[in-house]
Amino acid sequence: MALEKNRLKLGLVPLVDAAPLVVAKERGFFAEVGLEVELSREASWASIRDKVAVGALDGAQMLAPLPLAMTLGLSAIRVPMVAGMALNLGGNTITLANALWERMDPEIAPALALKAVIEADKAAGREPMTFATVYPFSPHSAELRLWLASAGIDTERDIRLVVVPPPQMIAYLSAGNISGYCVGEPWGSLAVRLGLGRVAATSRDIFAGRLEKVFAVTRDWADHHPETHVAVLEALIGAARWCDENRCELAELLAQPHYVNAPVDALMAPLLGECGLPKDLVVFHRHAANFPWRSQAMWYLEEMKRHGLLPAETDSRAAADAVFRPDLYRMAAGTLGLPVPLVDYKTEGTHAEPWTLLRASRPIAMGPDLLLGGAVFDPFHPPVVADPSSDAADTGDLS
Repeated sequence: MALEKNRLKLGLVPLVDAAPLVVAKERGFFAEVGLEVELSREASWASIRDKVAVGALDGAQMLAPLPLAMTLGLSAIRVPMVAGMALNLGGNTITLANALWERMDPEIAPALALKAVIEADKAAGREPMTFATVYPFSPHSAELRLWLASAGIDTERDIRLVVVPPPQMIAYLSAGNISGYCVGEPWGSLAVRLGLGRVAATSRDIFAGRLEKVFAVTRDWADHHPETHVAVLEALIGAARWCDENRCELAELLAQPHYVNAPVDALMAPLLGECGLPKDLVVFHRHAANFPWRSQAMWYLEEMKRHGLLPAETDSRAAADAVFRPDLYRMAAGTLGLPVPLVDYKTEGTHAEPWTLLRASRPIAMGPDLLLGGAVFDPFHPPVVADPSSDAADTGDLS
């Protein structure tokens, strides 16, 4: 079948998890499905958001919650979006400045040690410290808030939260403008290599097996280019498989100036689990990593409600169903002969060890999915979220 559109411009932000787009272009996966693709390196998620919304980009790598926020009108431009696949699981780190780390008690968990420093600063009348995430509606914001809340740190009162584009995090840390940040690799561990900070936690510590980035297009684009859309998904799924199997070569591809523009060794660390990072910090295809679980979309939406970023009365299931499209993934993966989940929702947070998804076209080996503090998210019985302005609102417990 001839594609409605075979020349595309797709956006990415310079991160390790842009890998499926880079590999699909550099290793010919796009060409194999009849696509001629230009990749556009964007400086920030706001740039990705705006260019996709106005049609300057046909589609892009996006933070998993971003197409949800765009569809619901929570971002600068309201536009219905479609996410037909995820690009990876995990891949983030929480990095703290050396000056802060040296004030923390090494005998206790980093989050608790940070709490003690914050309390000491309060007693001394010091201004709250500033921490950064990459975008308000992001996995990084959810992870940083959960990690801080696990130690009783109030993210509204005890610290300041600001937004900094991923490649600029290290410069902000070096200048002393922020005390720490949550970012996608390599911009967390690279600060450690440069002697500027320490990694306090990774995404695997906070929510193992969590969708991190998705490939998203506007709903209008998807409606007008259905065959092209599925062809893109096929190419990206094939590229994601390649990424898991060829990590050393992947580091060399990503290191190029027009992609991540970072030293090869700095990219090897998160890809191979070096320098104290977990070996499975980022997963590109294994464990159904490319399946757009609607249960995880719901989890993101409920977290946004918890922190006052989304009205509590929003129907998170309806929003998840509208944006995350497992049907499109199944179509593309089926063409490749890959097993696919037969359910769109699963309970999150119940597996400490590898497990097998049996409700699939063929059994799929899955990884741990624990949530920090042992919380469980049941998409069929989501928690009742109080109005964040209420004194009774709880910002830490997901159970």
